[in-house]
Amino acid sequence: MTTATEIVVGASVSHSRADVAAIEAACADSQRAAVRDLLEAPAVSEAFVLQTCNRAEAYVVAAEETGGRETLSDHLAAVDDDAIRELGHEASLRHLMRVACGLESLVLGEDQVIGQVRAAYEDARAAGGIGPTLDDAVLKALHVGERAREETAINEGAVSLGSAAVRLLRAERGLEGATALVVGAGEIARLAARSVAAAADRVIVANRTVPHAEHVVGELSVDGTAVGLDAVPAAVETADVVITATASDDHVLDRDTLEAAGETFVVDLARPRDVAPDAAGLEAVDVRDLDALKSVTEATRRRRREAAERVEAMVDEEFDRLLSQYKRKRADEVIAAMYEGAERVKDQQLHTAIARLEAGHDDVTDHEREVLESMADALVGQLLSPPTRRLREAAENDDWTTINTALQLFEPGLEPGRVDAESLPDGPDAIPEEVRERMPDAVVEQLRTGED
Repeated sequence: MTTATEIVVGASVSHSRADVAAIEAACADSQRAAVRDLLEAPAVSEAFVLQTCNRAEAYVVAAEETGGRETLSDHLAAVDDDAIRELGHEASLRHLMRVACGLESLVLGEDQVIGQVRAAYEDARAAGGIGPTLDDAVLKALHVGERAREETAINEGAVSLGSAAVRLLRAERGLEGATALVVGAGEIARLAARSVAAAADRVIVANRTVPHAEHVVGELSVDGTAVGLDAVPAAVETADVVITATASDDHVLDRDTLEAAGETFVVDLARPRDVAPDAAGLEAVDVRDLDALKSVTEATRRRRREAAERVEAMVDEEFDRLLSQYKRKRADEVIAAMYEGAERVKDQQLHTAIARLEAGHDDVTDHEREVLESMADALVGQLLSPPTRRLREAAENDDWTTINTALQLFEPGLEPGRVDAESLPDGPDAIPEEVRERMPDAVVEQLRTGED
């Protein structure tokens, strides 16, 4: 059961305050592996990790913020503190929605991120990291992300990282008559290939799996060739410009390969980087990475500012709904435990009362049994109605002291015990006269005094 004190704690390392090297340092081998590692911490009950080319984020659910924060600090130990944005409970929930909407993306409103959030959700589920708290949070983020794209123009004429790379190439090198090499066949590489094909004369697509590269080439409207990664050195010598966007853990282009290629302009969109860092020192080679795209995407950001304002309002609306949803669920957990325990007490006492009525007398009739059961249900409802209202009010007002007190009193439920006369409205007089007249004096006295 998620207790009222469980909160979400998050940490983000993204393009907004970190460079490519810091983002690389923040990333684990895989999202699933990162979730499993986070779940090993005693303080953590749920975990979610999102790793893309320009962000590495982790969220955990913990009983208190200190334990969650310490776990995330260990997770990001290799990253400088200045590059980490710490997120509290409400900030984490809002940030997730903004990420899914594209408001936190390098390219404002880009579409790829919502698919990345969805894939990260599936990875976290597979690793056992998604529980009731993060399930509500991530699904709400995906919902508002879809709303943003359906109801606003936040992604109208959207540029991807791939098309942003092509804009950079147009501005700094030019593409007329050029041969372009695209390394990779994933979503970013595919979009880059499409964009560069609109300006270059020829496109070579290199990928570890050649059929995937062939599929990308088949979508292009210019002369194209698909090759394997082993053919990259030769392809680089042929190409005038290179865009890399693989998921390789190793460098795809090393210094020797680029030095032999002569004059080349490279845009590295990968994380970890595809181009070896020492290649940037080559005189004939120009290398640009994700950090260089910020200026290129600023124009798009300005054009989409109006749509972004509408999406911000949408995020505020859905954020308030999510908080109310959490509050209702937390109050309902206590209320459910309260009623569950009360039902057990009711059933036991009703059984005892009927047994005593039948001791030495005729059996209780169906009508009399129905009257007793109705009375017992009414008592439970009357007794629990005020605390039910108070608990829901406490949740709406963030009065977690009351919620926690109730959890201690009623979780895992009330235990059957003696009947307290003060808990019965009007005492034995609340029992219908036709039933009370047939009850043994000892039973009536037990109800009056609460003694067994």
